[in-house]
Amino acid sequence: INSTNFHLFLFNIFYVFVCSALHTFITTYTEISEEKITGIPKFFAVTTLDGRQIDYYDSEIKKLIPRQDWMKEFASGDRFKEYTEIRERVQQTNKINIHFLMQQFNHSHGVHTYQRTYGCDWDDETRYSRGFDQYGYDGEDLISLDVKKFQYITHVPQGLITTVKWNNNTAQLEFLKQYYQLDCVNWLKYLLMLRKVDLERRGTPEVSLLQKDPSSPVLCHATGFYPAAVTITWLKNGQDHYEDVDLGELLPNVDGTFQKSSTLNIIPEESKTNRYVCEVEHKGRTFQKILTEDEIKSNTSKLIVVFTPFLKLPSPCGKKSRVAVFLGLFKINMVAC
Repeated sequence: INSTNFHLFLFNIFYVFVCSALHTFITTYTEISEEKITGIPKFFAVTTLDGRQIDYYDSEIKKLIPRQDWMKEFASGDRFKEYTEIRERVQQTNKINIHFLMQQFNHSHGVHTYQRTYGCDWDDETRYSRGFDQYGYDGEDLISLDVKKFQYITHVPQGLITTVKWNNNTAQLEFLKQYYQLDCVNWLKYLLMLRKVDLERRGTPEVSLLQKDPSSPVLCHATGFYPAAVTITWLKNGQDHYEDVDLGELLPNVDGTFQKSSTLNIIPEESKTNRYVCEVEHKGRTFQKILTEDEIKSNTSKLIVVFTPFLKLPSPCGKKSRVAVFLGLFKINMVAC
């Protein structure tokens, strides 16, 4: 890659599976061979929980930073300092590894990347858990850990020397076995507990009335609530109204809260001669929005794009459709389950 026309796209790195009750805990390390890329740190690390960034570290700030309010208390403890030190050591190791790989690939110069993505997922309904640990070079799969046999597998000839070396390190393999069979999921559950406490404290619904134009249906939209149980009802002149009402599905937000909507199909004259109210009930509290011109907001659609690391993690949903396209050094993975 010529450094003069190289573009690295950096986004919040999300890894989202559309599967009920599935939780993911993922850390990604990225090392860049060149130091002369303005605004791009040579090394950075991102950890996500259910696709939401919870901490960040890079070679310029040299400090692990919590990205969620509920992580700040945890970040004040000794364990968080230990994680900072781990990332400092990883940074030094990756600096050596990327130059070794450049030799293996016969790359003497230019911008190259070396990445590791590892973590686990856990289904809180089936209690099924799975670990994963994968390495890549320049956006392509390099080495992965078989978490059943606990042996490294190379995907290209240039990874063979490293694979043999790692497979002979029995102490490290035993450590990884302990981590992926027990520690990783325990950490995931602990972080879910911290997040749940925070969500329950602040997770009340925000209710809005949305309409594209005066002749369009009116959408009553509730978002930002936790837990998921919610009731949305339309009232007409003080009575429950079910005619021409379409109730939407419950959907997750990226911060762990939920959203839901109910659509009322009426003609403009109906709203002028009758009193319509959207009523949302959540955790014993009632929230109302009266259908008036002042309450209606313009319903502008939003496009949400989820960016993930380039590594191809197997879908926990089974053999479902996966669409993958490349953007810079990262691949966008969209999993339909």
